[in-house]
Amino acid sequence: MDALTLLKSRNSAAKLCAPAPNDTELQDIFAAASRAPDHGRLRPWRFLLIRGEALSALGDVFAKAAMERDPAVTEADCQRFRMQPLRAPLIVVVIARIEDHPKIPVIEQQLSAACAAHGALLAAEALGYAGIWRTGVNAFDPNVHKALGLERSEEISGFLYIGSRDGQAKPLPVLEMSDFVKEWR
Repeated sequence: MDALTLLKSRNSAAKLCAPAPNDTELQDIFAAASRAPDHGRLRPWRFLLIRGEALSALGDVFAKAAMERDPAVTEADCQRFRMQPLRAPLIVVVIARIEDHPKIPVIEQQLSAACAAHGALLAAEALGYAGIWRTGVNAFDPNVHKALGLERSEEISGFLYIGSRDGQAKPLPVLEMSDFVKEWR
């Protein structure tokens, strides 16, 4: 598939199954992610791979964080949080590393990490895999951050659930450029 076709056709896949990219393919995915726009070459991102038994451990982290946020949370809710990471054979946690920089504002660093995440999703799709970018309450929970070993200057940009598409891709609407592109004069 040529690059432009890939860019115009990639869409999120909520249903994923094994296999996930292997270590060699992950090197290609992260090489593509590392080409994100990066003012000052700060490389304000890092990635945390979660796969295998660690997926269940992440589910336990999510459930424990839910109980910390709301002591009245039900066991059914906790079980739902435990199951979330099991939706894919691989989760890539995209972490923005924010630096106090005199010339590069925080938003540029956050956007650079987001571009790296998008690059990873595009590369996974180019290799024949699929994924979905999820955030939700756990991306912003300090207990989740602590459990995942984030530093004070780091934040989660998203959880990339990656694997093989389970079923057909949902059709995406064709957008009219005129709906979101205007020429300033």
